Amino acid sequence: MQELDYRHFFPSVLQVVPDDDYGLYIYFNDGSVRFYSMKDKLRNGTVFEQLRDKSIFKGKLTVMNDTVAWDIKGVRDCYDCLDLDPLVLFRESNIVKDPLG
Repeated sequence: MQELDYRHFFPSVLQVVPDDDYGLYIYFNDGSVRFYSMKDKLRNGTVFEQLRDKSIFKGKLTVMNDTVAWDIKGVRDCYDCLDLDPLVLFRESNIVKDPLG
Protein backbone atom coordinates (compact mmCIF):
# COMPACT_ATOMS: atom_id res chain seq x y z
CA MET A 1 0.00 0.00 0.00
CA GLN A 2 1.30 3.45 -0.92
CA GLU A 3 2.03 5.96 1.86
CA LEU A 4 -0.32 8.96 1.92
CA ASP A 5 1.41 12.23 0.97
CA TYR A 6 0.18 14.60 3.68
CA ARG A 7 1.63 17.60 1.83
CA HIS A 8 -1.29 17.27 -0.62
CA PHE A 9 -3.92 15.88 1.70
CA PHE A 10 -6.94 17.71 3.07
CA PRO A 11 -8.87 15.84 5.75
CA SER A 12 -12.58 15.16 5.45
CA VAL A 13 -14.75 13.73 8.18
CA LEU A 14 -16.70 10.62 7.20
CA GLN A 15 -18.31 9.80 10.55
CA VAL A 16 -18.37 11.08 14.11
CA VAL A 17 -19.36 9.32 17.33
CA PRO A 18 -19.77 11.22 20.64
CA ASP A 19 -18.85 9.90 24.06
CA ASP A 20 -20.44 10.73 27.41
CA ASP A 21 -17.78 13.30 28.38
CA TYR A 22 -17.98 15.74 25.42
CA GLY A 23 -15.47 13.81 23.37
CA LEU A 24 -15.66 12.97 19.68
CA TYR A 25 -14.38 9.91 17.86
CA ILE A 26 -13.80 11.19 14.35
CA TYR A 27 -13.37 8.96 11.30
CA PHE A 28 -11.27 10.65 8.60
CA ASN A 29 -10.82 9.99 4.91
CA ASP A 30 -7.24 8.77 5.44
CA GLY A 31 -8.61 5.78 7.37
CA SER A 32 -7.65 7.09 10.81
CA VAL A 33 -9.91 7.36 13.83
CA ARG A 34 -9.03 10.28 16.06
CA PHE A 35 -10.26 11.56 19.41
CA TYR A 36 -11.04 15.24 20.03
CA SER A 37 -12.33 16.67 23.31
CA MET A 38 -14.81 19.55 23.15
CA LYS A 39 -14.67 20.30 26.91
CA ASP A 40 -12.50 23.42 26.62
CA LYS A 41 -14.70 24.86 23.83
CA LEU A 42 -17.93 24.81 25.88
CA ARG A 43 -17.18 27.92 27.93
CA ASN A 44 -19.82 30.52 28.82
CA GLY A 45 -20.24 33.23 26.21
CA THR A 46 -19.03 31.11 23.30
CA VAL A 47 -21.07 29.88 20.36
CA PHE A 48 -20.49 26.33 21.64
CA GLU A 49 -21.93 27.03 25.12
CA GLN A 50 -25.28 25.51 24.12
CA LEU A 51 -23.55 22.17 23.51
CA ARG A 52 -23.10 21.71 27.26
CA ASP A 53 -26.63 20.32 27.13
CA LYS A 54 -25.76 16.69 26.40
CA SER A 55 -29.02 16.11 24.53
CA ILE A 56 -27.96 18.83 22.06
CA PHE A 57 -24.31 17.72 22.01
CA LYS A 58 -25.24 14.17 21.09
CA GLY A 59 -28.62 14.61 19.43
CA LYS A 60 -27.70 17.37 16.98
CA LEU A 61 -24.24 16.02 16.11
CA THR A 62 -23.75 15.14 12.45
CA VAL A 63 -21.37 15.41 9.52
CA MET A 64 -21.91 18.39 7.22
CA ASN A 65 -19.50 20.30 5.02
CA ASP A 66 -17.15 17.26 5.31
CA THR A 67 -16.62 18.00 8.99
CA VAL A 68 -18.08 17.67 12.47
CA ALA A 69 -21.19 19.82 12.84
CA TRP A 70 -24.22 20.38 15.05
CA ASP A 71 -27.48 20.93 13.19
CA ILE A 72 -29.06 22.99 15.97
CA LYS A 73 -32.24 23.92 14.07
CA GLY A 74 -32.62 20.49 12.47
CA VAL A 75 -32.93 21.84 8.93
CA ARG A 76 -29.71 20.35 7.42
CA ASP A 77 -28.60 23.79 6.24
CA CYS A 78 -24.82 23.63 5.82
CA TYR A 79 -24.64 27.41 6.29
CA ASP A 80 -26.70 27.45 9.49
CA CYS A 81 -24.92 25.04 11.79
CA LEU A 82 -22.07 24.94 14.27
CA ASP A 83 -19.05 23.28 12.74
CA LEU A 84 -15.35 22.82 13.31
CA ASP A 85 -12.51 23.15 10.82
CA PRO A 86 -11.57 19.62 9.70
CA LEU A 87 -7.89 20.57 9.41
CA VAL A 88 -7.87 21.76 13.03
CA LEU A 89 -9.63 18.57 14.14
CA PHE A 90 -7.11 16.45 12.23
CA ARG A 91 -4.05 18.26 13.55
CA GLU A 92 -5.22 18.67 17.15
CA SER A 93 -6.49 15.15 17.76
CA ASN A 94 -4.81 11.87 18.55
CA ILE A 95 -5.16 8.63 16.63
CA VAL A 96 -7.07 6.11 18.75
CA LYS A 97 -8.47 2.61 18.47
CA ASP A 98 -11.86 2.46 16.74
CA PRO A 99 -14.46 2.46 19.55
CA LEU A 100 -16.90 0.66 17.25
CA GLY A 101 -14.37 -1.99 16.22
